[in-house]
Amino acid sequence: MDAEPNPGDDDLRTRLHAMETKLRRMRDQRNTHSENARRAADSRNAVQEQGKTLREAINERMESQKEIRNKARIHKARRDEIQNHIRELIARKRGRRDEERGSRSIVIQLMETEGEIEMIERKLETDGSLTLKQENKLLKHLKKLMGKRDELLPAVKDHETITIDLGDMDESISRLKGEADSEHEAMIEAHKEADAIWEEIKPMFEERDFVRAEGDRLHNAFVESRKCADEVHSEMSGMLDKVNEIRDELKAQREERAKTIRDHNQSVRDALKSPSEDEELAGSLADLLLESGSLTLGGTGATDTDDSGKTRGGQNKGKRRRLGTTRGPV
Repeated sequence: MDAEPNPGDDDLRTRLHAMETKLRRMRDQRNTHSENARRAADSRNAVQEQGKTLREAINERMESQKEIRNKARIHKARRDEIQNHIRELIARKRGRRDEERGSRSIVIQLMETEGEIEMIERKLETDGSLTLKQENKLLKHLKKLMGKRDELLPAVKDHETITIDLGDMDESISRLKGEADSEHEAMIEAHKEADAIWEEIKPMFEERDFVRAEGDRLHNAFVESRKCADEVHSEMSGMLDKVNEIRDELKAQREERAKTIRDHNQSVRDALKSPSEDEELAGSLADLLLESGSLTLGGTGATDTDDSGKTRGGQNKGKRRRLGTTRGPV
């Protein structure tokens, strides 16, 4: 018995073929999205590495500019300090001494104190007309000035020593103006150098912004491709479940038809068996014949009783067939 075509099977196979074809197409789409995501990720990583190198270069140049700006500020502070000394000297020269001693610079206070000490010491050494009382008074004042000088010296050590000759105001002012101009020029040069570095940095900032935007674009492309690949994969998973269901159903139907065919063929073979091939069939037939009383063993047939009541062992014997071999006519 052969399997007969089942229209339901053909429909399932048609659906299965269509779904498998779609799965292959979707697998290609997923792989394409995954490849696009991989390329975008590689490009993004390369661009981000380029951006990292660029940022390091920018930071290095910014640090250099910062150091130069700091030098410019130092030159400016020194210039301003010298200009303050100049103003104080000019004010003193014109007789406009500042009454507030605390507003004087420490350097000028020290120079004034040392000048007074030098004057008193010279007077004590050279003036022989001093009385004992006057000499003691000068010594007392000298001691006070020396104490003041000792108080000023530690603070003066924290500042750059600027020698001011109070005996020659014009020379001191001229010298200080030269130092102030030198500090000012140094400040200007430092700012120019820092500005030149800034001109170098500005294009680097523009490139950094471009690289950052390109990195963001590539990252968004990676995310979008990865999302598309995940969506296709999710759809494939659902379709694979349906494909497996159809395959299982077709397999179950094939197994059911095969079982039906095997059972049918077995029943046909069983029906065609002779008693000698089937012990169970032979036994059942023997039982049936024994019950009917028509079974003869040893190759001789049984004689049927007639209606007149003749028995198998009676006097009236029927004609028996003579068995034997004949040679033919003698």
